[in-house]
Amino acid sequence: MAAICVFCASSRTLDQRWLDLATKTGAELARRGHTLVSGGGCVGMMGAVAAGARAVGGRTLGVIPQNLVDLEVADLASDELLVTESMADRKTLMIDKSDAFLTLPGGLGTLDELFEVWTTATLARHAKPMVLVDAEGFYRPLLDWLGGLAGQTFLKPAGLALLTVVDSVPAALDVLESRLS
Repeated sequence: MAAICVFCASSRTLDQRWLDLATKTGAELARRGHTLVSGGGCVGMMGAVAAGARAVGGRTLGVIPQNLVDLEVADLASDELLVTESMADRKTLMIDKSDAFLTLPGGLGTLDELFEVWTTATLARHAKPMVLVDAEGFYRPLLDWLGGLAGQTFLKPAGLALLTVVDSVPAALDVLESRLS
């Protein structure tokens, strides 16, 4: 099966519904036989997605920069934990180690990861599928803004089309699996 990278929030102070979404994401990903690739943290949604995967016997691969290991937020229970020198190195390694990308709700770090993988796809550095889970309309304002960029030709429609938007994790995994087969 595939190595699917999940981008999501690592904040310690999230509403329980987002932690539950992450836990269910990890569990569903693992039940379908995929390896979880994550940012290697043990807190917030990032920790929950890894715990969810492991709770049903899934394999986890974490990629984390040394400065976050030093802050004691590394997911030491990962089946494999790769430590990088920088956040930039982390993103590059996550892209290299993954077959596909799934983005859950998150903040600046999540958006940074999403835009890095999306931008590199528009530059033909990879052709890996990417899905954004717009749970509860979380990303609707951003998606409306991006649609406006395309309307003003700041973003090519072909680039916009590289990202698939769905409203649930099962739908996201269905899309990724169909594109990986």
